[in-house]
Amino acid sequence: MDLTFHLVPQKYFDTLNPQIDYVPEPFAREGFIHCTDGADEMARTANRYYKSNAEPHYYLYIDKSRVRARIQYDAEPRIYPHIYDTLNRDAIVAVRAAQREIDGTFLPPESL
Repeated sequence: MDLTFHLVPQKYFDTLNPQIDYVPEPFAREGFIHCTDGADEMARTANRYYKSNAEPHYYLYIDKSRVRARIQYDAEPRIYPHIYDTLNRDAIVAVRAAQREIDGTFLPPESL
């Protein structure tokens, strides 16, 4: 399995219809879905942008080999793939709560 990760607020994700392809809130503005390769790098990215946001989040575990949309690495280093369309649900192989330290620091996603 060729995994990448995506961070999403639990409150938003839980409101979505699981029968419909996944689209994050900022998709209309950004035009793609942000992802991060590697569990440690996912935690670094989450902490860089969302540590101060105390609401609960999920890590989506995405098997890139199952994604129907175009995946593109737009910058170096090649660890931040962008998915340029909605995400077919069968590519999401796991959804797990993002664990955090008491100070809000995100921990890396656990292994499958």
